[in-house]
Amino acid sequence: MNKVEAEQRILKLRELINDYRYHYHVLDESIMSEAAADSLKHELVLLEKEFPELITPDSPTQRVAGRPLDKFTKVTHRDRMISLADVFSADEVRGWVQANEKLVGPIQAYFTDIKMDGLACALHYEDGLFVQAVTRGDGLVGEDVTMNVRTIENVPLRIPEMGHVEVRGEIVIFKRDFEELNAAQTKSGEKPFANPRNLAAGSIRQLDPRIAAKRRLKFMAYDLVEPNLPTHGEAYAKLREMGFRTSGEDKVFHTIDEVLQEIDRLEDYRQTLPFNTDGMVIKINDRAVYQKLGIVGKTPRGAVAFKFPAEESTTRVKDIVISIGRTGAATPVAILDPVVVAGSTVRHASLHNADEIARLDVRIGDTVIIYKAGDIIPQVKEVLVKLRPIGAEPFDYAVALKKQYPELEFERPDGEVVYRVKGENSDFILKRALEYYASKPALNIDGLGEKNVEALVDANMVKSIADLYRLEVKDVAKLGRFAKLSAKNLISAIQASKTPQLNKFITALGIRHVGAQTAVTLANGFGSIDKLAQATEEDLLKLPDIGQIVAESILAWFADEDNLKLLAELKELGISPIHQDQSKLPLAGKSYIVTGTLESMGREEAEDKLRALGATVTSGVTKNTTALITGAKPGKSKTDKAEKLGIPMINEEAFLLLTNS
Repeated sequence: MNKVEAEQRILKLRELINDYRYHYHVLDESIMSEAAADSLKHELVLLEKEFPELITPDSPTQRVAGRPLDKFTKVTHRDRMISLADVFSADEVRGWVQANEKLVGPIQAYFTDIKMDGLACALHYEDGLFVQAVTRGDGLVGEDVTMNVRTIENVPLRIPEMGHVEVRGEIVIFKRDFEELNAAQTKSGEKPFANPRNLAAGSIRQLDPRIAAKRRLKFMAYDLVEPNLPTHGEAYAKLREMGFRTSGEDKVFHTIDEVLQEIDRLEDYRQTLPFNTDGMVIKINDRAVYQKLGIVGKTPRGAVAFKFPAEESTTRVKDIVISIGRTGAATPVAILDPVVVAGSTVRHASLHNADEIARLDVRIGDTVIIYKAGDIIPQVKEVLVKLRPIGAEPFDYAVALKKQYPELEFERPDGEVVYRVKGENSDFILKRALEYYASKPALNIDGLGEKNVEALVDANMVKSIADLYRLEVKDVAKLGRFAKLSAKNLISAIQASKTPQLNKFITALGIRHVGAQTAVTLANGFGSIDKLAQATEEDLLKLPDIGQIVAESILAWFADEDNLKLLAELKELGISPIHQDQSKLPLAGKSYIVTGTLESMGREEAEDKLRALGATVTSGVTKNTTALITGAKPGKSKTDKAEKLGIPMINEEAFLLLTNS
């Protein structure tokens, strides 16, 4: 076949394959068998391999995953990706209408659509070709995930030419696909994924596009930003005309009563939809009026999201533990028997404060009704007192605080419902948390010591650990302690900490009772921060050296809403811990103790070297200790016990040979 014949054949193959893709992935129809489609794709691959100069970016063969990225690139949105204000009742919907009519007069029509539960993303096309995909991020700046989105089969790589086009939508995983993916996970001995939304978001944020390609992701369009058509209804029609899939549940109504009827219909109907949903979007259909109303804070006046009532389930309270947040506030958390609510597994729920515990009269052992407020945060709705076990005692908050935190003092300021660490203020706790996060046992961020942390916090530039990754050189350089070079060095060091070892990241979080060695145990046991966050008490207690107190502390940390928000922010900012299989390292299964002063390095550095090679580092000599590493002036009690047990003692020279070989 000559080049002219090949070009004609390639064009026909692309047209037929794209037609199959559109019918199968957008219309849920099949115009040929999957085997036949695969045969056509194979022929196209062979022809393009023979004539590589005929390959174009919109060819179906270019949808395959490319090489893994080193990191995601930040992208500023052309138009801000906004969030919608939530409403929960018909009265709130009517109040929204009345407020807008005071500003623009009678509203002629409303546009509604189901609210899909996934990851928001903007797709950009230039002269008909797909060129970029950007996540929502903070609304102003997102991340370039083009390579991952190219692997999504229902994303058109070419659309009709009309200059620059921006399409926004939700990346989701359908319920059926999620169930099949989890069945495969279980069959292969892997832990099932938590829920479709988290899996979709996590898949798109993988640096390796091959992972996203395996996850059966779908892009569901919900807005056409450019070109700006007169109404939302026309925008949706144009999206479908261009080959995008929408929910299929969009409608236009002329009265708010019709909108409220649609809410009632969808509330009953939503369980039959192929994807998860947590509400319905209501917009003023006229886009000129919509834009005229403008934005308040981060939300547009011209649209709201009606949230469906939360789903409920019952479960048992196994324990009540107390978490200390970065402000020093003591927050009680109910540890629950795992239960599925609104599509995800719930293992703990916030009890807010001592007054809420007293109001609910919730006790350890009680059976409770759990619901998700706004389908997001687990809450205890009610205690089923008739199912209360005999002997269940009222929860004494003050006694529990003393038992769980014997070294701390707490106070409850007048007029407040929250107990706080006595004498500590939020800035002090934040500064200590930042220092620990940046310390050598944790992420070892050079230049982020006590004085610099104080300067950043006092200047109101850092209000959380996540804010470290939002700092810019020009802002830091304005502080008296920094010149431009030192500011640049600090930002470089912070950015370099974005891919830490998992055990170091766990250490850096400052979870109570979790030191460097326990963090190694947790990293080896779970392999990722997401899996650790989903761990049950039973999962934790199976690990060596994890007892009841440590397990409860870990559960409490991951049940604290502030901590979960921090983890979500860090993930959004690109922090991606990595983990190496410790079982294959040279010192795996061996246990060492470092005692005395080493000349070549500090004790923490020596212990880090051992852990990096797979060893366990302990503080007490036992019969399981492999060797005692001794520097100048070693601890006499340790050397005496080692001699008594016949444990070898090696000097610094032997240690260096051991760790450098």
